[in-house]
Order: sequence, then C-alpha cells, then structure tokens
Amino acid sequence: MILRGLKANFLGDSITKGYGLDDPDDVYWRRLAIEDGVIARGYGISGTRIAKQRVEPSPDPKWDQYFRSRVPSMDPDADVVVVFGGTNDYGHGDAPLGRMESRRDDTFYGALHNLYEDLLEKYPRSEIVVMTPLHSAAEHQTVNGLGLRNVGTLGDYVRIIREVAAYYALPVLDLYTLSGIQPAVDFLRERYAPDGLHPNAAGQERIYRLLRSFLTEL
Repeated sequence: MILRGLKANFLGDSITKGYGLDDPDDVYWRRLAIEDGVIARGYGISGTRIAKQRVEPSPDPKWDQYFRSRVPSMDPDADVVVVFGGTNDYGHGDAPLGRMESRRDDTFYGALHNLYEDLLEKYPRSEIVVMTPLHSAAEHQTVNGLGLRNVGTLGDYVRIIREVAAYYALPVLDLYTLSGIQPAVDFLRERYAPDGLHPNAAGQERIYRLLRSFLTEL
C-alpha cells in the first residue's frame, strides 16, 4: 500500500487523542501525515470504550461515546480505517465479555461484531485495520478505581479482539505482543509510558513505525 495521498480515519481513545503529549504532532497518526503524506483524520476521545456501558452515565459523560456510536460521524471518504481501543473496556467498563455469538453492544464480543460490521458496510472498498491495546502497568488488577470488578484480564480483551477480527478476516497489528512497550518493567515505563498507560513521544514513535510498516505491507 502506498501511503502518500492515502486517506485514513483513526478511531480510538486517549492514545489516539494524544493524551499527555507536549506536542500533538507526536501522536502516531499525525506522524503518518507529517512524515508519509497520509491524509489522516483522528477520531480519538479520551476514556471511551468499544462496548456500551450497562449503567449510565459514567463519571465523565464523554466516556459513554462508545466506538460504534461514533462511526456515523466519521468521514465516509477513507481508504483505510484504523480501530485502536479496548484498554478502557478493561480499565473502567462494566460490560461483560459475552460470547462469540453475542451481538449486543453492551457485551465486549457483541460490540466488536457490531462495530466491525458497521465499518465494513460503511467502507466497502476500504481496508479496516485493527490494533490491539498496549500493555498497562495495572493490567492484572481485579478492581479498578471506580470499584467495578473487571471481568477478565487485559490479555483476555486482546484475545477477543484478535478472535473477532479473525472472524471478519481483518488485519490485526498486535501491539500487545509487538510494541516493545511494557510499563511493568521500570526502565521501559520510564522510556515509553511514564504514567503506566499512555505512550509518551518515544512510545508514540514506536506505534507509528509499526503501523507504517504494517500499512505498507497491505
């Protein structure tokens, strides 16, 4: 895939929003625009989840703008749509995981099915690309800061993302496995994700380089 002139939409959460960066141009998708000539549009909203919350509203109402609900407002003219989420479903969502047969937005499986089908229907000639969550320093906690009990490990959410994407034959960039960002290791946390979750400029650089290589090979 030739990147220059490529029209790309990026649907995500705070990492796609560029949370914590001193320079917004350091976020991974802006790097694709600056360095490679991609016509890049970011649709990142901090705190948002793939699955719909069962008990609304969240402490911050914007968190309830789950991914599928934002698809209609995305630019319809895109060669590529990149979906990057799941961390907040693990971190503070209350939707159960569900099962592969689920089709409800308030289950994680169902929300993924419905999101991917909506994207495939809206963008029939586009490449839909999925990126898994990164590792988090808190990915093995059982009760999050809101007092909700997590229904699985972050690794479970990553596995389900890969499983449902495979059902639709969607390409997956597995950042959980390939990014080299592991905040549980002190020096790697300091180097790439000082708050234990959000990549700094160096972390965003790693995502950019991996995604750039991934897209050029499609």
